[in-house]
Amino acid sequence: MKKTCKNLVLLAFFLLGFVNVNSQSNYTDNQSINSLLKKKRNYNKKNKTIYKIQLYNGTERRARNIKQNYMMKFPGVPKLEYEAPEWKVQVGGYTTKLEADRALNKIKEKFSGAIVIPYTK
Repeated sequence: MKKTCKNLVLLAFFLLGFVNVNSQSNYTDNQSINSLLKKKRNYNKKNKTIYKIQLYNGTERRARNIKQNYMMKFPGVPKLEYEAPEWKVQVGGYTTKLEADRALNKIKEKFSGAIVIPYTK
């Protein structure tokens, strides 16, 4: 019985050492992720990518109704545009996807079909 307890203690120390090694590799991975995020930000600055939230894509009548509804619930004026054969209702001009996603979370409470779309100048 004592030999089994001794083996369990040794196994526990081995597993703790393994967890410690894995946590160090996660730190290295975080540095890689931060490096990639920095590169992505630089790319976005050079290519002038902005993000919009599209509330609707379809018929003119429904697009105008969605625009009016949005104006009553949120500050700001959405852009209503026509691209044959459909009308689009879009808002914002966010400089980062993260910023657009944060706004989308609020907008989705009232407009469940809203999506973030990239727009390159």
